[in-house]
Amino acid sequence: MSGIYIHIPFCKQACHYCDFHFSTSMKKKEEMVLAIAKELQMRKSELLDCARSDKNDAEFSEVETIYFGGGTPSRLQIADLKLQIDTIYENYKVAQNPEITLEANPDDLSEEYLIELSKIGINRLSIGIQSFFEADLAMMNRAHNSEEAQKCLELATQYFDNISIDLIYGIPGMSNAQWQQNIETALRFGVPHISSYALTVEPKTALNTLIQKGKIDAPKDEVAEAHFQILVDTLEKNGFIHYELSNFGKENYFSKNNSAYWLGKKYIGIGPSAHSYDGISRSWNVANNALYLKAIQQDQLPNEVEILSTADRYNEYIMTGLRTIWGVSLDSIEREFGLDYLDYLIKQSDKFIKDELLSIENNILKPTSKGKFLTDGIASDLFILN
Repeated sequence: MSGIYIHIPFCKQACHYCDFHFSTSMKKKEEMVLAIAKELQMRKSELLDCARSDKNDAEFSEVETIYFGGGTPSRLQIADLKLQIDTIYENYKVAQNPEITLEANPDDLSEEYLIELSKIGINRLSIGIQSFFEADLAMMNRAHNSEEAQKCLELATQYFDNISIDLIYGIPGMSNAQWQQNIETALRFGVPHISSYALTVEPKTALNTLIQKGKIDAPKDEVAEAHFQILVDTLEKNGFIHYELSNFGKENYFSKNNSAYWLGKKYIGIGPSAHSYDGISRSWNVANNALYLKAIQQDQLPNEVEILSTADRYNEYIMTGLRTIWGVSLDSIEREFGLDYLDYLIKQSDKFIKDELLSIENNILKPTSKGKFLTDGIASDLFILN
């Protein structure tokens, strides 16, 4: 199976913490919608070609997931989204009942819009709530307020069963009690999936500038770690499975799209800045709307391609494997990369096992409860440098 990711590069306003590619101008929206549909057509042979080249992956050409990310895909009109879905069905082999996800902001989700989304095949929503507190939303420069966040969930749960919401923890000034209240508010709506991330200060963002000017306090690791533990404990007590470092889902509600990334499945990324992966190479489109439009209009793909080395593929497997409940299979390391890589991994893991941050069960390497929050740092110590 494979997936298609579509990057919609438009937002109503710029969130202070965001470093994804987007534009707040909608002037080129119509051109962009047509260009994305054209790129889908231009690349329709890629999945089939990959399937032909991999005899063990005969079903790779079948699209199981379609994901509208961004940016803010809910800035598009229903007709714009329908065009992309129709183009995929016309040019690709699509599985029965594919997971079709739309990322959305609360202020875009009117009842009429939700009803129309369900009619065109969208069957999963990923809603960027981030917080239910006005002060947090203002600090992050979110386009919605707390009332809109709760109202949209009241509406969305009437028309959609498969809903994920995003929450951010480690926000400066947020107490443990406030974070607990955020989680409890989310649980009241009965959503079956929550994605939660620590507030991260990225270079060239407004948040970084505000911190440097002393207008906002920098996030503290100890606060983020405390919030993370509260999150894990609360959601697991409420029947959620912590299946990836930042993702919690009820049974049968894991994100199929994101799980495919973490399990190393192949996908194509459409739109400016979108990434693709075929198991051997990774490619990415130019992160510039004007350059992307110009190239597509000239029948050119505006992307760069990197052939992954054995070390690259090993490092990616370590990073993604340790973040998930599936862990890193030592048998797979030996089979895919050889004994030298396996010996290196076991040697590098030893200190973390002794510190009870990693464990090995049934030949699977995983973080312990104590090690989960530190997963990314641990993984980097297990990498092989090219």
